Amino acid sequence: MNGQIRRLGVGFAALFLVLFAQAAYVQVVAADRIANESGNAARQIRAEYETQRGAILAADQSILAESILAPEGSVFRYERRYPKGVLFGHATGFYSRIFTRTGLEQAMNPYLAGTAPELAASNLSDLLLGRPKVGGTVVTTLVPVLQQVARAELGGLAGAVVAIDPRTGDVLAMYSNPGYDPNLLSTGTTAEIEAAWDTYEADPRKPLLSKALGELYLPGSTFKIITASAALENGWGPDKLWDNPRVLDLPTTGDDLENFGGSLCNGGSRTVSMQEGFVESCNVTFGSIALELGADRLARQAFDYGFCPISPPDDVSCSDPPIPFVLPFESGRFPQPDYFEERTPALAYSGVGLDNVVTNPLHLALITAAIANGGTMPAPRLVSEVRDPQGRVVREFAAQILGRPVSTDTAVAMRSLMLQVVSRGTGSAAQIDGIAVAGKTGTATNGEGRAPNAWFTAFAPAGPGQVPRIAVAVIVLDGGDEGNEATGGRIAAPIARALIEAAL
Repeated sequence: MNGQIRRLGVGFAALFLVLFAQAAYVQVVAADRIANESGNAARQIRAEYETQRGAILAADQSILAESILAPEGSVFRYERRYPKGVLFGHATGFYSRIFTRTGLEQAMNPYLAGTAPELAASNLSDLLLGRPKVGGTVVTTLVPVLQQVARAELGGLAGAVVAIDPRTGDVLAMYSNPGYDPNLLSTGTTAEIEAAWDTYEADPRKPLLSKALGELYLPGSTFKIITASAALENGWGPDKLWDNPRVLDLPTTGDDLENFGGSLCNGGSRTVSMQEGFVESCNVTFGSIALELGADRLARQAFDYGFCPISPPDDVSCSDPPIPFVLPFESGRFPQPDYFEERTPALAYSGVGLDNVVTNPLHLALITAAIANGGTMPAPRLVSEVRDPQGRVVREFAAQILGRPVSTDTAVAMRSLMLQVVSRGTGSAAQIDGIAVAGKTGTATNGEGRAPNAWFTAFAPAGPGQVPRIAVAVIVLDGGDEGNEATGGRIAAPIARALIEAAL
């Protein structure tokens, strides 16, 4: 009897070893080959489309993305639709059986596909009750009315608009032009989807890439917010006087720095205060301030505002992004102090947002929000919560603070400077009756033979004792429809004003 039991045990052990070897072969040795088999990939895609993917909603609960039953005759059970098309394309991204996923479709995929741990209880209930599996619903902070205003104000101009709530970091609007229609990459025949992809990829304007958060540009004079902050943080008040020549002779070089259009600031007087230099956006003044501050202090202020330290020209990547975001996001870049050791003139250019200083509208909106928020910079938040198919909230994304780049006193002083930019300076086109607006203009060179990029950033309401509820950053590329005559005050400020009016 014992011999029979031993033989039975050996038999079971052998069977176990065979099963184990087979499983190991399938999961390890042959895994790549099986995964890459065209027939298996097609089966995986079909299986994925058997589940009704969760919806993506705007802050007002309107639908930005949804899965509906596919037309009769389709090999797929569901297809993905984007009711608002281009308007939210860069935020939602696309869900394509050919080109995978981007945007929130990728970032929130475990929730939308129903595989996240938070949805386990709902999945079990569906199984026990015999209901089909449904993905979770992702609720964003985006406000359709503001998104529509951003699109309308940009019109046919290439550029981007970002609006956030400085109190929470909620992204209220994030629009980039040109954009793309995610429906064309998510539905239709294989040939139609591939043709749409080829068209977008061949477009030199790069419509698949958001200019609001995925590309970097010289910020021009909007960077004077950082330079002025550094001066204030180091004890130099807004009334401190600086020499006021027509051009600033830069050390160790024959180059010089001049004001926009070669003009003199402060009526041509011998000196100018930092306050007046900020209001009139004087390059000579802020080049002087940057040189006096030195590389260490100016760089430290930029890094405190979330700029990523780089060592150009060999390394301009950002290995450890200082600003987290649910979507792929390029934080601004500022050179390490040692970059300026043999490039002293570059420090003056950097102080006015040129040389190797780059950023984008989302980052600039966060910097502006820090001033509006009394010196505290919020983290950008695009998703507020996730709900299960029964409508229960299974995860909330709380507002977060990135840090405090400046003191409360500096933020108050910066608010005063930015208020004067709009009330009597270069940003007067952003004035709104009955609403105090604080802002800063910027006009940045854009490559040889190209018209400048025009910037404007602002927040409101910004009057004494008021709590700002919106911060906006706008960039219009290549001079918009004004070409070489474009300035941030003329072409970008009116766009920001429209967003603020719509919000308040």
